[in-house]
Amino acid sequence: MAMFNIGVTFGFAMMVLFQRSVAQTVYVVGDNDGWTVPQAGAQAYITWASGKNFMVGDTLTFNFTTNNHDVLRVQKESFDACTSSNSIGDVISTGPVNITLDSTGEHYYICTIGRHCQFGQKLAITVSSRTTGASPPSTTPRPPPPRSPTATPSPSSNNTSDGCAPTPAPSPTSSMIPESLPTIPSPPGSSSSNVLASFMMTMLAAIVGLVF
Repeated sequence: MAMFNIGVTFGFAMMVLFQRSVAQTVYVVGDNDGWTVPQAGAQAYITWASGKNFMVGDTLTFNFTTNNHDVLRVQKESFDACTSSNSIGDVISTGPVNITLDSTGEHYYICTIGRHCQFGQKLAITVSSRTTGASPPSTTPRPPPPRSPTATPSPSSNNTSDGCAPTPAPSPTSSMIPESLPTIPSPPGSSSSNVLASFMMTMLAAIVGLVF
C-alpha cells in the first residue's frame, strides 16, 4: 500500500511539472504604458507585438482605467476603419481585463471611445497553435556518396610520359665489333711476284706481235 501511495504521488508530481512546461504566457499589452492612446500612434503597438509568439491559451492583459478606455475584438475591416461594426463579442469597459486567446489566426482589438482608435489605440496579433514538443530528428543514416573510380595507368603511359620514344638497348654483338680493323701487311715477296707476272705478260705480248 505504501508503494502504491508513493507511485501515485510521483505521477502527480510529474503531471504538475509537465503542465508547467507547457504553461500559458501572460502578455501585458503595451507593457508599462498599458492600454492607452500611444504618443507614437499605431506604430507603438505594432512594435510591441513584433517578435512575440502568441499561442492558443495565452492571455492578453489590457491595463486601463474603467470608463476611460475599453476593449473590443473586431474583424479586419472594422480594425482598418476603426468602427465597432462586425465585432466579435461585446465591448469590455471595466479595466483591467484579461482575454484568453482561444483560436488561431489574426486577432484585432480596438478602443471604441472617441477617436482613440484613429489615434493609434488598436492592436493586431497573430495567434498560432500550441505544441507540447518538437518531433525528434530522423535517425535514418544517409547512404555514403558513390566513390569515383580510380584510373589505373597503363604500362605504356609510363614509358612515354615525357613525349619521347624509349631508347633501345645496345646490341651485345655491335658492342664487341671494333670500330676499325687493323691493316694486315702483305706477305713478303708478293710485290716481286706481281712485277714478274707483269714482265711475263709483256714478253708474251711481244712474241705474239712478232709471230703475227
